[in-house]
Amino acid sequence: QALSEIPYQSLEISDELQEQVELVLVQLRRSIGKGRGEKYDDELYKDLLSLYDGATDSEILRRVAEKLQLMTVTDLTEESLALLDMLSTSGGDDPGESFEKMMMLLKNIKDFVQTYNPNLDDVPLRSKPSLSKAQDEDQKNVPEDFRCPISLKLMSDPVIVSSGQTYDRECIKKWLEEGNTTCPKTQTYDRECIKKWLEEGNTACPKTQVTLTSYTVTPNYALRSLIAQWCESNGIEPPKRPNNPQPSSKASSSSSSSSSFSPPSDEQLKIEALLCKLTSQRPEEQRSAAGEIRLLAKQNNHNRVVLAASGAIPLLVSLLMNFDDPRTQEHAVTSILNLSIFQENKGRIISTFGAVPGIVQVLKKGSMEARENAAATLFSLSVIDENKMTIGAAGAIPPLVNLLSEGSQRGKKDAGTALFNLCIFQGNKGKAVRAGLVPVLMRLLTEPEGRMVDEALAILAILSSHPEGKVVVGAADAVAFMVDFIRSGSPRNKENAAAVLVQLCSWDPQYLIEAEKLGVMGCLIEMAENGTDRGKRKAAQLLNRFSRFNEQQKQSGLGVEDQVSLI
Repeated sequence: QALSEIPYQSLEISDELQEQVELVLVQLRRSIGKGRGEKYDDELYKDLLSLYDGATDSEILRRVAEKLQLMTVTDLTEESLALLDMLSTSGGDDPGESFEKMMMLLKNIKDFVQTYNPNLDDVPLRSKPSLSKAQDEDQKNVPEDFRCPISLKLMSDPVIVSSGQTYDRECIKKWLEEGNTTCPKTQTYDRECIKKWLEEGNTACPKTQVTLTSYTVTPNYALRSLIAQWCESNGIEPPKRPNNPQPSSKASSSSSSSSSFSPPSDEQLKIEALLCKLTSQRPEEQRSAAGEIRLLAKQNNHNRVVLAASGAIPLLVSLLMNFDDPRTQEHAVTSILNLSIFQENKGRIISTFGAVPGIVQVLKKGSMEARENAAATLFSLSVIDENKMTIGAAGAIPPLVNLLSEGSQRGKKDAGTALFNLCIFQGNKGKAVRAGLVPVLMRLLTEPEGRMVDEALAILAILSSHPEGKVVVGAADAVAFMVDFIRSGSPRNKENAAAVLVQLCSWDPQYLIEAEKLGVMGCLIEMAENGTDRGKRKAAQLLNRFSRFNEQQKQSGLGVEDQVSLI
C-alpha cells in the first residue's frame, strides 16, 4: 500500500529509480494476487531492487524464490504465463525495459532453482536433495537455444513453420488456449500450439506476423539431434517427447483448409536422415550427406526453404573448418552458397554463429573450388546492404584480393563481383586499398585476353572516390589507361574510365594536364554527344573541369604550375 501511494511528482527522483520501485510493486501485487498473503518485509524489497539491478547472488535468489513461492515448475510456468498475459493486455503498448527486467529476473530464479533440482517437478526446492557439483555445472551450462524461454526446460519436440520460426509444446499451448492471439517474445514453441494456431484460421507466423507460405510444420531434426547429443555428452537424460500428434482432421480436407498436419513425408524423412548424417562421427557419412544437400539446395527454392527451416545451416557451418576433409568442406560451403540463393536465407546465414568467419577461412585456406564457392557465397550475401559491413569486418577483403590475383578465371570472376559489392560500402574501400587491390586491378587491365577489364574498371571507379584510393590510383599511372578506354573501350568501360578521371582530376589538376596531353578532349566531346546517359554525365563533368581550368589560366596569366596550385 505504501509503495502504491508514493507521490513521484513531488519527489526529486530519477526516472530509473521510479521504474525500479514500480517493478517491485508490480511483482508484489502479482504475488499477493495469487493468494500469497504473507507480510512482505523490507528485505524482500531490497532483494528485488538488487536483482533488478543485475545482481546474481545465490543467497538473494534463494530468499526471493522462497518468499515469492517460485520453487516448482508449476509456480515458475504460471508466473511466466501471467507476465506474458500482462503484456498481451497492455493495449499494444511497448512494454519496454520493465517487462524485459521482470522476465530476466524470472529466468535467473529459474536457473538458480534448476541448479538444485534437475528434474524440476512439483516438489519444492527445499525438500529436494542437493546435486553433485558435476550435475550443478551441467544444469548451469544448458545452451540457451535448447531451452523453452517460457518453461526454461530442454525442448522435447521442436518444430518449424514455413517462416522459419521454431516452436515447442505445452507452455505455448496454454498461452493460445487462453485466447491470446499474439506470440510472446521467443523463438521456441511446440507442435500442438502451432497446430491450434493454424486451425483457428490464422495465416501468419505468430512471432513474425509474416504470412505463411504453407501450413505444414517441419520437425526441427537438427535441433532435436543437437539436444540429444548434448544430453548424452553431459550425462543428462534427454527430455521425453510427447506422443506423436494425430493428423488434424483438416489436413485431409479441401485445399481451402486452414492447416495441414500430416505425418512426415518421404522428403522430410530424407532430410532428417541427411541432417543426422551431418552430425555423424564418420567422415564418409558427413561427406555424402553434405554432397546430397548441395545438390538438393541447387535444384529449387522449395528445397532451399525446407533445408534451412530444418536446421541445415548451422550444421553446414560446423563443417566449414573441416580442413582434414577438403571434399566435405567444398560440399558444405557450396551448400551454403546454394541455400543463399533464396533471399530470406541470406539473413539466416549471416546471423548463424561462425558462418561468415568460417566462409572467410575457407576463402583463405580451402581448395581452389572451395575458395571460388566461398567468394561466390560472399557475393550472394553482400547483395543485402547491411551484410557488406559484417563481411568486411570479418576480414574477407584480403583473401578476396588474393583470389582475384592468383585464382582461376572463375575464381577471379567470383572474387571481382564480391569485391565490387563490398566496396560499395564506404568503410570497406580503405580496407580494399590497404589490401593491395589497386595494383591487382591495374594488372588485370593489361591481361591479353582482357576478360576482367569490366570488373577491374568498375571497382577502380568506386575506389577512386575514396581519399586513400585517389592517392594509390593516381600513383599507379592510371590516367593513360583511362584515356585509352575512353577512346576505344566498350560503352560501360568508357563510363567507368571517365568516372575514374572525374575523381582524379577533381582532386589534383595535374591529372587534367596529363589527360589533355594524351588527347582526351576530342574523345570526351564525342562521348558527351553520343555516349550512354551515365557516360554523357561523366564527360560533361570532365569538360566542365577542363573549361574552368583553362579559363583560370587565361585570366591569371600564370604558368601551368601556378595554375595547378590554384585549382
